Amino acid sequence: MAYSERSQAYREKLQNGEYDLGWMEVNSEWGVKATPGKRGLTLDDINVGSYGVIPKNASDSLSFAPRGADFDPAELPDMGYELNTDAEAWAQNMGGLYEEAVARQWSSTRDIPWHTLEPLPKDMEHAMSQLCTFLTEVEFVAGDVPGWWLNKVNNAYHETKLFMATQIMDEARHLEVFRKRALANGGGLSKCPPEVEEGLKYIHDLRSFPQMLARMNLFGEGRVLTLFRLGELIAQNEVEKTIFRLCAQDESRHLAFGCLQLRYLIQEDPDRIEEIQEALDVAEQRTIELGATPEQVEPLLILLGGGVEHMDKGKEKFGFIRKKMVQEYLQRCHSIGIDRQERCLLKEAQDITLL
Repeated sequence: MAYSERSQAYREKLQNGEYDLGWMEVNSEWGVKATPGKRGLTLDDINVGSYGVIPKNASDSLSFAPRGADFDPAELPDMGYELNTDAEAWAQNMGGLYEEAVARQWSSTRDIPWHTLEPLPKDMEHAMSQLCTFLTEVEFVAGDVPGWWLNKVNNAYHETKLFMATQIMDEARHLEVFRKRALANGGGLSKCPPEVEEGLKYIHDLRSFPQMLARMNLFGEGRVLTLFRLGELIAQNEVEKTIFRLCAQDESRHLAFGCLQLRYLIQEDPDRIEEIQEALDVAEQRTIELGATPEQVEPLLILLGGGVEHMDKGKEKFGFIRKKMVQEYLQRCHSIGIDRQERCLLKEAQDITLL
């Protein structure tokens, strides 16, 4: 019976005072009860019985129907999901990562001590404004890209979709807080060099989910996380220290998401390793080709050194940051199951910057 015919037949029943109640005879699991834990009722807590069974392949169900519901796939619309296997779209601890993201949301309006901000020397304010402009650009693409992929993930893997939604919110808050810092102390937005835009466009244009995770989460967000964790070296006041600390806690989740996804994919489908390696090859090469610009390097040298006249001192500290970024990046690659020690282009390159 066509959808419209079924609806019309039911209207006629209602007008005659009749009811259907056939929806009570469901072919899904009845009597399953989720029990709250110490933290409340989490996503993991409701993964009970058949509702907690993660399908290896969900390509036979491309509708909005939630996992575990009673439905006939042939009768429901095809939403065109592209990521339809657990290897592509799921990983262990996705539910826990989502719960953490929800619990640790913060506000750039209320939770940053803006009232304590005091004027900086002109060169230091110029440097911070330029760094915040760059980071605002980065956070735009870091939110846009997961948004593009969100509707490609099959609803059977709703934990992944939910976490990606929190990532988009996190990145929105990051671009908000860096824009606010640029405008809060008399500096304003600064230069946007074409090299930065070209590097970010590469992430935006990737149409392979694993390559996007490798380029953005593993490589890009990993390097930015190292920078945020070293925010004490860059920050000039409590406002900036708070910004870097709060952004770092978010960024660590985004990095964990990418690493968990890539590790599970490699375990389930080792043939995808070269695809990931190639994305990292290009990421490293573009970093070397596009990264050494005055807009990216010199603000950090000024902030790290304590002024234009101390940029040489800042250069020494920057060398430490650069080396730490490469070391942590290689450790993360090892943690997901790939070896880049011999393939990495960044170990010998001494003149690169962040992204």
